[in-house]
Amino acid sequence: MTRTRSRSALWGTVATGAVLTLGLTACGGPSAPQPGDASGDASSSSSSTIPDTSALLDAVQVDDALAAQVPADIKDKGTLVVGSNVQSAPNNFYAADGSTVIGSDHDLITAVGKKLGLDVEYQNQDFGSLITSLQSGRVDVTIAAMNDTAERQQAIDFVDYLTSGITLMVQKGNPDDITGPDALCGKSIAVVTGTSQQEFAEATSTQCESDGDEALDITVTDSDSQNQTQLRTGRIDAIVNDLPSAVYISKTAQDGQAFEVVPGDVIDGAPYGIGVNKDDAALRDAIAAALDSLIDDGTYGEVLDAWGITSGSVTEATVNGGK
Repeated sequence: MTRTRSRSALWGTVATGAVLTLGLTACGGPSAPQPGDASGDASSSSSSTIPDTSALLDAVQVDDALAAQVPADIKDKGTLVVGSNVQSAPNNFYAADGSTVIGSDHDLITAVGKKLGLDVEYQNQDFGSLITSLQSGRVDVTIAAMNDTAERQQAIDFVDYLTSGITLMVQKGNPDDITGPDALCGKSIAVVTGTSQQEFAEATSTQCESDGDEALDITVTDSDSQNQTQLRTGRIDAIVNDLPSAVYISKTAQDGQAFEVVPGDVIDGAPYGIGVNKDDAALRDAIAAALDSLIDDGTYGEVLDAWGITSGSVTEATVNGGK
């Protein structure tokens, strides 16, 4: 996708302070290895520093009026099947046991399920397959720090639950002196397939060539953990990642000594949305109502505070609010 605006304009409109106000120093923990993998590139932090939100989630009670809105087929099975990419701390990642899903997204969708009287069953998938899995009925919803965009709204509906954007992460000390998108021409970067980060990288590369500069060398992978390995070992110069993940990883990987976030405005700020099949408006509306209830009773704010992402909070659930 070619954009005519300058590379500086691609850097977004959110103030630099957003990077600082995430306040992720209060929590920590590993990045997301696959099930059964006890190691990970950001796994050097003690698992004891990961927030324990079990009591918070246990306190969420079913709301009978909201549960009555759940479609009969899902109510009868009693389980909300959630598609996610469980490789993105602090959103969705594996605990130290290599099999238990934790994270801010996990906590929010679990709380939504409890409000609706449903258990939550996670399915870990490649990010690029989440929308097709939702369309095919393999999962009931998705939650994976997925941006709600007008293009994606053509395929699925969204219930927006957080506002964020993307940023650049480099090796500690920034050895390649990457100061922002204007410094990416000719650099090697990594992104996860099917994400807004990939779209941004390709647009920036096109802009570089239009300006007579060298294109980006873009590596597309299936996971953040793969990208972290490549950055840590010097095979790439930078990662384009969601702001919450980039800040979390830079604070926790190797006790904060592996990576750092490039200061600057957040790139392409947009809402994160819970994905719902377009043919399932009743489920979509029930999820939106449950999220509103969690916002009103304070549970939503407590979850975000536990994971250090309160700067992205919303005041109400919005359906298809992305542009």
